[in-house]
Amino acid sequence: MNKTLSVCFVCHGNICRSPLAQGVMESLVKQEGLEKSILISSAGVSGWHVGEPPDSRMQDTAREHDISLNSRGRHFQGHNFKQMDLVLAMDHSNLDTLKSLRPEAETRDKLFLFRSFDPDNKGDLEVPDPYYGGDKGFELVYQMVKRTCPKILEYLKAQFIS
Repeated sequence: MNKTLSVCFVCHGNICRSPLAQGVMESLVKQEGLEKSILISSAGVSGWHVGEPPDSRMQDTAREHDISLNSRGRHFQGHNFKQMDLVLAMDHSNLDTLKSLRPEAETRDKLFLFRSFDPDNKGDLEVPDPYYGGDKGFELVYQMVKRTCPKILEYLKAQFIS
């Protein structure tokens, strides 16, 4: 493969769920030696937290699991779809906003709900936003992300890397 793949995780503000997914996925990609083949980013459907680091509670949760969160809040724009091979929304609200940015024909093969790759989703495709809850919510999101990211990496390898 000579093309570099670009993957973006998207949540509402880009300070909790999507930065965690970015950090976990970057760790997995590095373990596989694919960091030059797969570029990982994250963004939010709102611009409220542009330039801010991830929420301190999410940073604490990630650190407890040896995951580094080095991203800064970024606002996903419609033109970002052109650079992305895979865009993963953390919930249906985020997915609807992303769909409104581009026609279905331009997103059909690259826009998915994150938990559609979760082997334990049991029909629930939402990654709950832990922002307004307690510490348990951050750990719950970590567990979802931890089990889902390896499946996303398998998908990328099967679809794009031969």
